[in-house]
Amino acid sequence: MKRHLTTLPLLALLACAGAHADTLLIDRTKEQVAPVVPVRGETASQVLGRFGEPTEKLEPRGGQKRQWPTINRWVYPMFTVYFEKQKVIDVVANKADPNEVGPRPPIR
Repeated sequence: MKRHLTTLPLLALLACAGAHADTLLIDRTKEQVAPVVPVRGETASQVLGRFGEPTEKLEPRGGQKRQWPTINRWVYPMFTVYFEKQKVIDVVANKADPNEVGPRPPIR
């Protein structure tokens, strides 16, 4: 009986802590129904044709050595597209609002 009395406040505390949790970017992307984003292997011209001009084209990164390819990044309102040699290698969802916990902002 004594054990139950000590675990009851702990369970109540955990229940309250869960009610004030932040929204994670991962949780938001799981809730959405398959958003339309570029797929790996698409070319830059195909992305331009489907989604139009990006809101921002960030400076290329990498390319200092032959083993390090140059990575180009295009920012759209809902996602950022990463290119290597004009082919999509990854797409990352952007934060919906400043309070959302998610990836770090891109290096400018």
